[in-house]
Amino acid sequence: MSTLELLLWGALPYMVIVFCITATIWRYVTNPFSWTSKSSEMLEKRMLKWGSLLFHIGIFAVICGHIAGLLVPVEFYRWIGLSDEGYHLMAIAGGLPAGIIAFAGAVILLVRRYVARRVRATSSIGDWLALAMLIIVIVTGILATSANAVNHTGFDYRTTINPWLRGLIVFQPDPVLMQTVPMNFKVHILLTFVLYCVFPFTRLVHMLSMPLSYLKRSYVLYRRRDGAVYPNQEQKKGKGDVDAT
Repeated sequence: MSTLELLLWGALPYMVIVFCITATIWRYVTNPFSWTSKSSEMLEKRMLKWGSLLFHIGIFAVICGHIAGLLVPVEFYRWIGLSDEGYHLMAIAGGLPAGIIAFAGAVILLVRRYVARRVRATSSIGDWLALAMLIIVIVTGILATSANAVNHTGFDYRTTINPWLRGLIVFQPDPVLMQTVPMNFKVHILLTFVLYCVFPFTRLVHMLSMPLSYLKRSYVLYRRRDGAVYPNQEQKKGKGDVDAT
């Protein structure tokens, strides 16, 4: 195995992770007001509704599929009686549609950012870069999975990429496992590393912020001009009844 391959699959993942975490913390500490999804809903709603909905549904399914395929050992599936053919069929039937849905949503968001003048005027380089990288990573993933299925190569990422990734997590990387991985999968992984490096400087950081405070936040009280308070739907209905009489 060459020195370059040892670097790519042994040292580079840790370098990317350290850079991503450090840059993300640096941004949060030095410029907390930039930590936002930077919503442009007020500027254009129709394309945003469909693009955001499709992208988030698709990417959530893709992430779940990656967790099931890359973190769960192949021995577990064989232990529960799921054949290799059955697993791959299930992965293709679920993974490809999820990737296509996420791709469609991301493309809609990218097109919207260009055709909607007000959205385009308020877009930053980071906005364009985030969408472009997401689309590229999604496309390479779809192409790698499709080529593997169509060509019947017999490549099983559960016995190569899967243990390599789990080795990284426990700080015991084995770059040799990546030697037999097809080039299209390697390109997909390396582009994912690029996405991680871009992540801290774009609106993608908003995925790290969950509005948990809303769970314990007090109810919002609405007041009429006369000062009457309606904290719940019951009183709102009562207000309607009184007005009607």
